[in-house]
This record gives sequence, C-alpha cells and structure tokens, in this order.
Amino acid sequence: ADATQAPQGSIAEVAPARTALMATIAERISRHGGAGLFLDYGHLQPGVGDTLQALRSHDHEDVLANPGEADLTSHVDFAALAAIVRAHGLEAHLTTQGDFLLGMGILERAGRLGADAGQAARERIAGDVERLAGPQAMGELFKVLAVLPRGVAVRPF
Repeated sequence: ADATQAPQGSIAEVAPARTALMATIAERISRHGGAGLFLDYGHLQPGVGDTLQALRSHDHEDVLANPGEADLTSHVDFAALAAIVRAHGLEAHLTTQGDFLLGMGILERAGRLGADAGQAARERIAGDVERLAGPQAMGELFKVLAVLPRGVAVRPF
C-alpha cells in the first residue's frame, strides 16, 4: 500500500534530495539526450515501512550506535523515481537486478568464462552468478531503473 492508504501510525519514508536529483537527471536527459541506469537496494512498488539501516564492516547495527563510523542508508523507492522520469517525457523501465542480469546474458557470459576453467573456478563463477542474480541474494534485493528517451529500445527492456 502507498502512504495515502496506510494505517495511522505507519512510517512513510521520503527522500527529497533523491527526488530532486532524479528530477535534475531527467531534465538533463530530456534536454540533451542520453540515458541512465540506476541500481540499488529498493522496492519496485510504493510502500510504507522503515528501511533506514546502518552498516559497518558489512554488518547491520543500530543506526545511532556509532555515529560517523557506520554508513546510513535506506531503500530506494524506484516507483517514485520512475514517476519523476515519466513526468519529464522519458521512458522508465523497472526490474530486479536478477532479471536485468539474466536479460543481459550473465549465464552465457559465465559459461564462456568457465569453459576452459578448472572445477574450482567454475564453482566460484557459479557462486558469483548466484550472489549477483539469484532470488535469495542480490538478484531480488537490488532493483534497476533504466531511463531512456521515448522510442529507444535497449536490451533487456
């Protein structure tokens, strides 16, 4: 559910700087041409909830535990960014990182990389593909937003 339909007491995250930056990028692409590809933690549909988190040395911790030593982040609302892009007359394509990488040929590339490699290297490549594109790893957690001028077809969109 989006924030307008959320129960009282729900947390709705907004990111004015992120919104303004995407508007600036979309305006530039609209005026001068080009394209953009954005990948990050996030969700494809608007929602409510608290995604603010602190990461230090690849571990989650309380956001107030170590000020200045942990990276603070939140999940990107890709649907909101796509709406900004479309408002500037551009196309916005949303997908998961896994679907994007599969569409770009990660399995074929991994096969070529492992074709002449030993068993250990092939296992490492398979593990890397699973981590990047697998549904239990980055493949679902990370999302992709492609920003393109109208009528421009780009693989895998």
